[in-house]
Amino acid sequence: MLSNDPSGCGVFVALLHHSMRDKRGSVVTTAVTNLDIHDIARSSRTFGVKGYYLVNPIPEQQEVVGRIIGHWNGPGGRDYNPDRSEAFSLIKVVSWLDDAIRGIAETTGKKPFVVMTSARRVEGVLWKSSAEFRRELGALDRPVLLVFGTGWGMIDEIMQKADLVLEPIIPEVESGYNHLSVRSAVAIYLDRLLGERF
Repeated sequence: MLSNDPSGCGVFVALLHHSMRDKRGSVVTTAVTNLDIHDIARSSRTFGVKGYYLVNPIPEQQEVVGRIIGHWNGPGGRDYNPDRSEAFSLIKVVSWLDDAIRGIAETTGKKPFVVMTSARRVEGVLWKSSAEFRRELGALDRPVLLVFGTGWGMIDEIMQKADLVLEPIIPEVESGYNHLSVRSAVAIYLDRLLGERF
């Protein structure tokens, strides 16, 4: 299994809010949601993720996130729920995906292996199942950045920056409904890659 050694290797998570598609296909910047901040931080801490990058270029959105983080990492929030405070210590707010990649490289000394996720197939990228990539994690000598999108998904140009894209999460029996929340998707992928095997 991938080492959590502080010398370099480990898994990081990024949640992108730009450049996303809306339901009409337009390129937009989506709004940060309070649930995504909390739940992805908690899932990340549970599975030993080394950092959670919340990526949004809008200063007002960054300010909102900063206030929420400040509450839970401040005396009131930390005293009320130290577990939540511990999870929130993983969050870093940046404007662009490249900022997250650069931050990981500076922290670990190695450029991360960028793994995107998507609910739809995009041409021109390398796809693997979670099971295939899990088997390869132990052999990587670089940190891994798992990238998740919001809205109706990332534009193709962002997806093509990936070293690898994980196969979509789909039910064994087709339901005709493909709208899993991103916080649920993060938890599922982290469990598939880092969770206990049965």
